[in-house]
Amino acid sequence: MLKAYKYRIYPNKEQKVQIAKTFGCCRFVYNQTLAYRKEAYEKEKKSVSRIDCNNYCNRILKQTYTWLREIDKFALTNAIYNMDFAYRKFFKEHAGYPKFKSKHDHHKSYTTNFTNGNIAADFENGKIKLPKLKEVKAKLHRVFEGQIKSATVLQVPNGKYYVSILVETNHCEISHTDKKIGMDLGIKDLCITSDGKKYENPKTIRKYEKKLAKLQRKLAHKEKRSKNYYKQKKKIALCHEKIRNTRKDDLHKVSHGMISENQVIVSENLQIKNMVKNHYLAKAISDVSWYELTKQLEYKAVWNGRQYIKIDTFYASSQMCSDCGHQNVDTKDLSVREWICPACGAYHDRDINAAKNILAEGLRQIA
Repeated sequence: MLKAYKYRIYPNKEQKVQIAKTFGCCRFVYNQTLAYRKEAYEKEKKSVSRIDCNNYCNRILKQTYTWLREIDKFALTNAIYNMDFAYRKFFKEHAGYPKFKSKHDHHKSYTTNFTNGNIAADFENGKIKLPKLKEVKAKLHRVFEGQIKSATVLQVPNGKYYVSILVETNHCEISHTDKKIGMDLGIKDLCITSDGKKYENPKTIRKYEKKLAKLQRKLAHKEKRSKNYYKQKKKIALCHEKIRNTRKDDLHKVSHGMISENQVIVSENLQIKNMVKNHYLAKAISDVSWYELTKQLEYKAVWNGRQYIKIDTFYASSQMCSDCGHQNVDTKDLSVREWICPACGAYHDRDINAAKNILAEGLRQIA
């Protein structure tokens, strides 16, 4: 099993310069090979593979721009492969056409591959060995065992450096159980399960909203691209990082609890991109982060031998009576939180009833 371990690193001045050079060279090679591929298709209607792009980098770009030789070769190769992945995705999945990378983008990263022990973690001394950087001071808060496959060095907008090490390792599954739950995702509550349990929505952004607004007002009064301007931008980035980390920590606790207690978990397959077009709910939907929760449940289910099922988006879970199956169209109105089934007289809490229907539909799909 492949698992990634992310650590914060503290490079010295020389290492920071080398990292910055690598970021810039990877961006340059990405843009040059994308332009080469685009030009070949537009002028000659010729399809260029990633091997051709790699050869173009080695035979043309490195000969013309000698400073590309100072950079880890695997980082440049992976930049080309990333471009190729984006290019093929455009044709296969009709995603957006690959864009040229800008040096003003604050999310910077590069990936290098393991070979001949060029990547290693020294847990006793708190150091990580990386190609071209040698040993870098790091906060190694988690120990891993297994074969290292690759390492991704990244710099976040607030200026901090991290490394994510991909390791092929063994994972001990959590003991299995017979319990099954359905899960209705919400805004007032993060999610409601078929057994009546409601997980509180922490509303993380609301806690930091005033602080963030104050920081952004101060930024508006700074002269653009001045030292104080960038200092203030860093403070805003730190605040956003705090919000993101707090939200992820809460979601990890919820997802771990669900995976530990249940063998089968069923949820809705929500079209979040369409839902955030509602300007009244967009902020609340983005803050609750349903996608992150479902993503965590998905990979944790695979790790621990669980079944995680998503039912159809248009399944009328809120309208169906979980006792008799009668469909009550009056519950399309979101203000209806409780209702009595006109067919069998059963009393329903809207969200718990929806979760029960979601579980029933998921079990039907399994069967």
